Amino acid sequence: MSDVRVAPSSTEVFLGLGANVGEPLRQLARAVDALRGFVADLEVSSVYRTEPVGFRDQPDFYNLVVRGVTDLPPDEVLARILEVERGMGRERTFRNAPRPIDIDLLAHGDIVLDSPSLTLPHPGIPARGFVLHPLAEAAPEWRHPVLKQTARELLLSAPSLERVERVGRLPDFG
Repeated sequence: MSDVRVAPSSTEVFLGLGANVGEPLRQLARAVDALRGFVADLEVSSVYRTEPVGFRDQPDFYNLVVRGVTDLPPDEVLARILEVERGMGRERTFRNAPRPIDIDLLAHGDIVLDSPSLTLPHPGIPARGFVLHPLAEAAPEWRHPVLKQTARELLLSAPSLERVERVGRLPDFG
């Protein structure tokens, strides 16, 4: 049950989550619970274990995608995401660093945006297996508002991707 009241003007959002230090599965579950505070009707993909991209000398990541609805504008969703990350100990030390939690706003409805603080849809979607696999599971028919391809089509046409292994459902740590 969601704590968020969904307004008739609610927008579908997709968020990508990842963690690779501490207890990644527990941290993902904690982050999903925190997202319920501002995203309603959350649907959570399976968890995928993936090799790191960029900085490779670190543990594998555990990733998933959530789909939900919100009546918040993109900049407010981003602000809330950053609050969740900070509250869970995320420190931005260097690009692609190990982290207890990472939450990316992948898409906010059909909005196309390129600002200094936020680009929508997320520019990494087409080339990141750790996003494409759970996104294609959670919303195979979601259509990229710029590329006009579905999540499934993006996955099938993606260049060589990093190693991605489906782990299964996110455990309930309740």
